[in-house]
Amino acid sequence: MKITVLTLFPEFFDSFQATSIIKRALDNHLVTFETVNYRDYTLDKHHKVDDTPCGGGQGMVLMCQPIVDCLRAVKSEDSLVVMLTPQGTTFQQKTAQEFSKKEHLILLCGHYEGFDERIRDYIDMEISIGDFVLTGGEGAAMVVADAVIRLLDGVIQEESHQDDSFANGLLEYPQYTRPIVYEGKAVPDVLLSGHHANIRRWRLKESLRRTMQKRPDLLKERIFTKEEHALMEEMKHEK
Repeated sequence: MKITVLTLFPEFFDSFQATSIIKRALDNHLVTFETVNYRDYTLDKHHKVDDTPCGGGQGMVLMCQPIVDCLRAVKSEDSLVVMLTPQGTTFQQKTAQEFSKKEHLILLCGHYEGFDERIRDYIDMEISIGDFVLTGGEGAAMVVADAVIRLLDGVIQEESHQDDSFANGLLEYPQYTRPIVYEGKAVPDVLLSGHHANIRRWRLKESLRRTMQKRPDLLKERIFTKEEHALMEEMKHEK
């Protein structure tokens, strides 16, 4: 897979590419990551990429020409072009899974007061990482790229992300490690039993419990399995 980030500030991504799992994925050629500065494509003699908003108002608006020309230079038939903007669809785990199956993902980072509206005619979709506004799209691009890269074959063990929060529509169950007892707080006995069926059932139950407590909205349209129904009934009768 190839990820291309279109940005005015490529240096934002230096540490991103040089750290931890992302660096290992790049070193092992499991993903190709590049940044392209769309200022390099401006035809303005002063290298401008923005101008004042038509109709007046505060701030500066990114111009069509540099961004569209940059897109045309890097895009192929296999590319998915994603604009990072607070107005986009909220990025979710299922979105990351969909993106991870693409051959080429292009992430377009905004800045200033945003994009000239006509640039939207040259993209495939808009993504937001939440209901807030950043100084630019670079932070959001790193979030999206990180979430996608970790799902690629060989980057981490597949089992490590199969039980991630949201992977199956539920929050992840509680995790424990040694010591078995810490300041009087013990690891649940079932996790030490070696009984895999009981452990699996406990984890599913705790995923349901945690989702019900922290993100009940995730359960509103869920189609529960017979086992999940039984576990939910058990929880209702617990003290």
